[in-house]
Amino acid sequence: MQTAEITEPGFHHDVMAATFVLFLTSPAYAELAEDLGRHGLEFCHSPHPTAVLRPDQTALVLTMDRAANIAALNALAAGDGDQHARDVTGIEAEAPFLFALLGGELWSWKTARLVTRQIWAKGLNGFKSWVGAALKPARGWLETRYSSPLAQALWAPWVLHTGLTPESSYSAKMGQVIAFALEAAGAPVVKGGAAQAVKVFEALIRENGGEIRTNTDVARILVDQNRAIGVETRDGEKILARTTLASVTPSQLYTRLLDGASSDDRQTAQDYRHGRGNFQLHYALDADPDWIAEGLEDVALIHLADGIDSVSKASNEAERGMLPVTPTICVGQPHRLDPSRCPDGKSILWLQIPDAPRHIKGDAAGEIATDGTWTEATREAFADRIEAILKNHIRNFDEIKLSRRAYSPADLAQLNMNLVGGDPYGGQCTLDQFFIFRPFSHSRNGATPASHLYHIGASTHPGPGLGGGSGYNVAKRLGG
Repeated sequence: MQTAEITEPGFHHDVMAATFVLFLTSPAYAELAEDLGRHGLEFCHSPHPTAVLRPDQTALVLTMDRAANIAALNALAAGDGDQHARDVTGIEAEAPFLFALLGGELWSWKTARLVTRQIWAKGLNGFKSWVGAALKPARGWLETRYSSPLAQALWAPWVLHTGLTPESSYSAKMGQVIAFALEAAGAPVVKGGAAQAVKVFEALIRENGGEIRTNTDVARILVDQNRAIGVETRDGEKILARTTLASVTPSQLYTRLLDGASSDDRQTAQDYRHGRGNFQLHYALDADPDWIAEGLEDVALIHLADGIDSVSKASNEAERGMLPVTPTICVGQPHRLDPSRCPDGKSILWLQIPDAPRHIKGDAAGEIATDGTWTEATREAFADRIEAILKNHIRNFDEIKLSRRAYSPADLAQLNMNLVGGDPYGGQCTLDQFFIFRPFSHSRNGATPASHLYHIGASTHPGPGLGGGSGYNVAKRLGG
């Protein structure tokens, strides 16, 4: 999380993370909200969390009013609004069980009892049916349940934000969870920028006697008789601790930090797969954008996408190492939620492209020359492609554009070594690397080969996002 003036003076852009719906709805925030608020954490909201704008200039906006959403979707196609109601109320009904699976400590007697109760309530075959439905891909969900192309296009891009694609197993369930969360909690940003969240946590940690060090590289984790006893920094300082938590990727932990890791663990870490890269594009604008479709001026996050096929095509191209012909673009308007982000009368756009290749093999359009790496020229050429799409959706873009700043997957990896190849999700989120199999098939609740050393972060259950789930679970396990 970082907020900086990367385009023009007075324009405060969130570099990387920006939207905090997963944290706002997390058990960690539920416990810490009062203390964080006391130190200045404040969220800014819009009643219109998301929308989609298609190339034919049609748009669909989701509000935080369920009745209004049902009516709008039914107006597009008879029954689509009723299906939305079934989807989000279904998540509500499943919430205690579903969110325990998505965020709780899975390898535990508590979860075993929870699953047992579900089997008892549904019957063995009923529970099997529930699991089968939960594994459905988003394409199967959207194409069979929604008739309107706009409704399909509204939700198809969101699965990319979970590290999946429309063809991935369980992407339908994740899409429904997102629909529920956005409608219930919106797409909030932190007042003053994402970096303000870091400052607030820093204040809370120091208040409780904690110490924070930055620009300090840990060279190795100290282990004595198979027990982690602290860390040693690059300059040789040893910091002893009763418990050590490593919020890093598996490759960092097992091939760099943990002395004495077994050859099996090292090989498993090397075999761990990372997903698509992320591309960021930030704009400083001289005025508010005049969107080609009505009703988008106060939407927090707008996807520029045609539908399921366009999202699928772009993500497939990126997974094959190709620069997508028409990438899926997510456009944030943080200044509309938080006017303090830029001078009066000005605007900020935050663009995230979640289907950029980590390693480039070529350009799917055959227009951008590549040498296999994210050079500055490649980055700016791809940014030009994205900007051309954006201009088609904003009438006054050329008149109000002041400046832009692009970050390729390689640039993001330079900012944070855990973003391997620019992968913001801590590794692929396919079924074999998720839930009880994250990061490895033998993983158990963040435990490592050394006692008192816990692996947390996006590479561990419950996976990526700003929910803080893995650290929260370990803290509870340690008696926090």
